[in-house]
Amino acid sequence: MITLGEMQIAFLNDGTTHVDAGGVFGLVPRALFQHFVQPDADNLVPMPMTCLLVRAHGKTIVVDTGLGNKLNDKARANWRLVVKENEGLVASLARHGVQPEAVDLVINTHLHADHCAGNTVFKPDFTGVLPTFPNAQYVVQRREYEDAMKPNERTRATYYDVNFQPLVESGQMRLLDGDTEIITGIHGIVARGHTAGMMVIRLESDGQQALFVTDLASYSIHFERLGWMTAYDVEPLITLESKRAWQRWALETGALLIFQHDPTLIAGRYVMRDGKAVIVPEITAYD
Repeated sequence: MITLGEMQIAFLNDGTTHVDAGGVFGLVPRALFQHFVQPDADNLVPMPMTCLLVRAHGKTIVVDTGLGNKLNDKARANWRLVVKENEGLVASLARHGVQPEAVDLVINTHLHADHCAGNTVFKPDFTGVLPTFPNAQYVVQRREYEDAMKPNERTRATYYDVNFQPLVESGQMRLLDGDTEIITGIHGIVARGHTAGMMVIRLESDGQQALFVTDLASYSIHFERLGWMTAYDVEPLITLESKRAWQRWALETGALLIFQHDPTLIAGRYVMRDGKAVIVPEITAYD
């Protein structure tokens, strides 16, 4: 756990997926990206699902919920999901003394399955779902929700309405219209590219700042290099410009950058070293 002014932030591990390197690196040749992560014999690279626990202003807040526990055996195999003992979102929260009933707010950066499937759990009789966090308000961008409800041939494999639609119907999920200070010091800011409605989460307290980068840059190297982006981005050239703007911000503020899927670096800072802007690692392991 780290302290950011009066905020406390813990890094939660919902397990690690293993996905084709071509998805993670898109047009970047293997000869280049293998210097940063080495694919296995099946050309798979690891993508941890880091979520956040934030304590601020007397509230308990979770940012993103990972893949959760609704996957069947086939889906787990497709994701090559590995969840070690004491991993998983709920177990990670428990290690920090937080039960699901104690969570006040859940922020979904976007509605891809690996970021929001943990929003809900199956009822004991499998006739429907219940909120994983029964007393929490959930929030997501309205544009993201609208796109998720009308997926196309490219996006329908990651948008599953069971992860969010019951929460919207019950009124437990609030839809945001653009950049929003969700609670004091926690800002959801639209960063188009990966999806049109994805938002990064800017945290600030007592003059200190952090940014939950989410899929603006899945690995830290994606943040360093403007032209490196995933094949999953629906608006890749907009991703490039979104990253350019946040690079400038990161240099100006010295903020801590939190990377959701990087297998070797959870958080670092974007700084000038020998005339070149690079990510300097600061946190490399879970609490």
